[in-house]
This record gives sequence, C-alpha cells and structure tokens, in this order.
Amino acid sequence: MPTLVQDRKSALPHEGKLSSASQVRMKTISIISQKGGAGKTTLAINLAGAAVEQGLSVIIIDLDPQTSAKKWHDDREHKETPAVISAHAERLPEILKAAADNGAALRIIDTAPHSETNALDAATAADLVLIPCRASSFDLKAITTSIKLTKIAQKPAVIVINGAQPRGSLANQAEQGITEKYGMPVLDTRITQRMAFVHSVTEGKTVFEYEPGGAAAAEIKALFAATCQHVGITT
Repeated sequence: MPTLVQDRKSALPHEGKLSSASQVRMKTISIISQKGGAGKTTLAINLAGAAVEQGLSVIIIDLDPQTSAKKWHDDREHKETPAVISAHAERLPEILKAAADNGAALRIIDTAPHSETNALDAATAADLVLIPCRASSFDLKAITTSIKLTKIAQKPAVIVINGAQPRGSLANQAEQGITEKYGMPVLDTRITQRMAFVHSVTEGKTVFEYEPGGAAAAEIKALFAATCQHVGITT
C-alpha cells in the first residue's frame, strides 16, 4: 500500500474530469461513531454514490485500519468513481490537500470505532459530522463520546438513525431519547435495515448501482440531500 501522498494522487479525482455540477466549494463530511457496527462505512460509500449520481467529484478517505471502504472499492468492477483512499489519521491534512488540489468537490471521511484520536482528527477536518446511531440502548449510550468529540472539535454535527426496523416505534423512541438527553439534532431521514445495503456492499456496488429504483436508494438520496443542505451544497 502506498504511503506517500503523491503516490496516492492517481486514486484521486482529476480536474479534467470534473463536470460543471462539481464546481462548488469543497466540503468535508466526517462519519464518526465509537461503536462498531453503527454502519459508518455503508453510509460513507452510499453517500459517495449519491454524490456521483449528482455529478459531483467525490473521494472517500478511509481512516479505519480494517480498510472496509478500500476493500469494497477493490472489489468494484468500475473503480473510477467514487475514489477511495486508505490513510492513517496523522496523514489526513496531506490527503485532504491532495484531494483539494485534484479538484474533489466532496470529501467523505470514514473513521474507525474505538479510536477517539482518529475520530477527533476527522471531526476537526469536517464541515459537518454525521453520527450514525442504531435504535438500541448500547448505541444510544455509545454516541456520548462521539458527541463530546464534536464539541471539542467545535464542528456542527447531526445524528442519523441507521438500521431502523421498518415497523415498530423503536426509532421514534431513540430519536426522542437523543433529543432529550443530548439536545442534538436528529435528521428526519432515517435509514432502514434493508438487504439491499448488505447485497450491494458484497457485490462492490452502491445501492444506486444495485437497485436504482429501490427503497434503499431513495433513503440514501434523501439523506444526501439533507446532508448537502447542512453544508451548503446545492443538489
């Protein structure tokens, strides 16, 4: 695996390939959660897929030592978009600069669980921090640290209910609990637990490629629109 930023530039979007839709001020979205299994990588790759659908030049920066996003990218038939780079957190400023130099309109940072330093570096670099949370007591307790990190970084953050059950009131209860305990904004858009997310990742695809007209794609499209609204990207 290359370790130098200049060696990674071949994986970055090239300025000559940018469409007019991507001529916007570059934004960075960091996805953090100190709990494993929150769905950070699945959100990262599918939000990147939504950006591609909108004609935006996007790069995923994979800070997780497990390199799940990078392995997903390696399994793809078409590797041009979205670009994915695996990096150590200490090299994040250089990677972000390289992405900017190569014209990326959107940078999505996927982070490791159980690593406060990793998450804090990502939060500090972000225009918006996205904190995925499942509707379970373990997840609700685990977001405490993530919220504290965003406050240390002094960056805006929103919570997205991820892996919600299609029926029942657990997601509503989770949203109410988060609002009452933390006073954090929870996005209206929820991501439901769907097999399309599982199968698309296994096949090295986004949900837009796997099932373009499906419910999973519609949910991610709505989540991307909500996220763009927070960072000032017009879709």
